Amino acid sequence: MQNILFDFIEKYMPLTEDEKGVILSLDVFRSFKKGEILLREGETSNQGYFVLKGCIRTFYDVDGEEKTTEFFTEMEGHTPSCVLTKKPSEYFIACVEDSIVSVSNPDMEADVFAKFPRFETLCRILSEELLANSQRSFDDFKTSSPEQRYLNLLKNRPALLNRVPQHQLASYLGMKPQSLSRIRSRIIEKEK
Repeated sequence: MQNILFDFIEKYMPLTEDEKGVILSLDVFRSFKKGEILLREGETSNQGYFVLKGCIRTFYDVDGEEKTTEFFTEMEGHTPSCVLTKKPSEYFIACVEDSIVSVSNPDMEADVFAKFPRFETLCRILSEELLANSQRSFDDFKTSSPEQRYLNLLKNRPALLNRVPQHQLASYLGMKPQSLSRIRSRIIEKEK
């Protein structure tokens, strides 16, 4: 798993052996089982997650119904808002699949930044990319019909269709599973 993380980082900047050694010394790699909850609503946390293998999702419990807000797959990370606000989490984070995740916290990051200041620049670049992608995704969601949301998912993240249960996909797309089934059927009919 360390080589997967190193390869990802090296897309942005080359790593020295010392830098690799410091990353390994942090002991950040964790394995989680499908269905395992990483964070519950109401809990506080100081951990951020970077998916090396697998899929995790964020969701809210709204009157007993799960509302999925995002999926994170390989080479995607998520730091819960409660890490920054120091308030209890308003949502859950759970594993959709067996996953291997790099888990870090602000103290670890500060320590690495002190030893290797250029990592702070890398984190800024990654944060800017994440923010831009989140804004684009939010804008697409708000301005698209349910069918267009599904087509966007097919175009931009097709692997999710085979990795995520339909009820979670439907929730993520802002619809009921029955509506998603109808949309899929309509699209299949159009393609014939």
